[in-house]
Amino acid sequence: MGLIMAAAQAIGNTLKDQWLEYFICPSLPPETLMVQGQKVTKGNNKGNDNVITNGSGIVVADGQCMIIVEQGRVMEICAEPGEYTYDIGSQPSVFSGKFGAGLVASFKQGWNDFKHGGDKAVDQRVYYFNTKEIMGNLFGTQNPIPFRIVDKNIGLDLDSSLRCNGTYTFHIADPMMLYQYAIGGNFSGAFAKSTNGLDTQMRSEFLKALQPALGKLSAQGIRYSELPAHTDELCDALNEALADLWRGKRGIEIGEVVINSATIPPEDHEMIKQAQRAAINRDPSMAAATMVGAQAQAMQDAAKNTGGAVNAFMGMGMAQNMGGVNTSQLFAMGQGQQAAPAAPAAAAPAENSWTCSCGTVNSGKFCMSCGSAKPAPAEGWTCSCGTVNQGKFCMECGKSKPAGAPLYRCDKCGWQPEDPMNPPKFCPECGDLFDENDVQK
Repeated sequence: MGLIMAAAQAIGNTLKDQWLEYFICPSLPPETLMVQGQKVTKGNNKGNDNVITNGSGIVVADGQCMIIVEQGRVMEICAEPGEYTYDIGSQPSVFSGKFGAGLVASFKQGWNDFKHGGDKAVDQRVYYFNTKEIMGNLFGTQNPIPFRIVDKNIGLDLDSSLRCNGTYTFHIADPMMLYQYAIGGNFSGAFAKSTNGLDTQMRSEFLKALQPALGKLSAQGIRYSELPAHTDELCDALNEALADLWRGKRGIEIGEVVINSATIPPEDHEMIKQAQRAAINRDPSMAAATMVGAQAQAMQDAAKNTGGAVNAFMGMGMAQNMGGVNTSQLFAMGQGQQAAPAAPAAAAPAENSWTCSCGTVNSGKFCMSCGSAKPAPAEGWTCSCGTVNQGKFCMECGKSKPAGAPLYRCDKCGWQPEDPMNPPKFCPECGDLFDENDVQK
């Protein structure tokens, strides 16, 4: 058996002129998930409503998915709008429509199960599923949900409790799953979301999944007051938490979530407000502005106290001086922070640079500030310990100057190598060749 798309010339003609019997589904009410198709016959009305005659017509409208069930097993499925002819001699067909590969995989698994244990068909039924969003599903937290409030700007990390309410929508993502696990059997009539208490059960499961979903949002630093603006992230977190239960066993997914209100206990709300106010005063200018506002209010209150105004103003002056820092100092600190440019990083001294007696670091032979010549390197000999010495003995380790060791110094410019006994071939300052003329006498 299988479905064949009706011929192009048949589309648009009256259905009863094309088929002896056909199955249709009127518009589905918003809360109806599935309904049994209506069998319409021409002439003979004595046939069995649960047997599909070969060549019968089946109509699928927009927003619907149709399945044919034989002996409780799904044998055909179609989610593409159109007119189809039922052919008992063709192979099972799948018109998956917007459901794609997931619906095909579910159908193949069901068909494989039927081939290994199915009986000859004696009961055939056509069902239509509502694939539009099912709206108006209310939720509300009777008991508060743990919620972590994180504010990195002020270093706040608070475990509180959250109450919220709103609405959510869901849609059928896999009709075969819904039929097999939530409906099943030879169902007659219409299956609504309230049938068998399905909506009540789903609401309980929704609230159970709401806690880990909100936990993911709080870990991202999203505050409870910002939840209405992050419903997309909440939907993803809820679908992830309900994947095994709703998607895996009922073929249902959440579409949209709307949060009407989200509140925490008043004492926690006040604590957060106080912490935010205190954090403002970390800025000296803001602290000064806060102090000025408090002083202005105190002056107004003191002026109203006609009997003790003088004492009140004296107390204000004492309070201003006892704090250690007054408003003018705080304002000055704030202006200093705004005006102070960032200190540039100290430049590393250039290679072969030298510091003049005036304090200027130079790289040439003369100081660029005062014009003094670069001091000549100290004459002497280098001990094996690395110390440059002038006398006959090392002033660091006491070793004597090596006998007969020549000490070199350029006879043209006076440059002396760091190791006077091992000069380079040429003077790096003037280019003169080091030879016996450069040996110190």
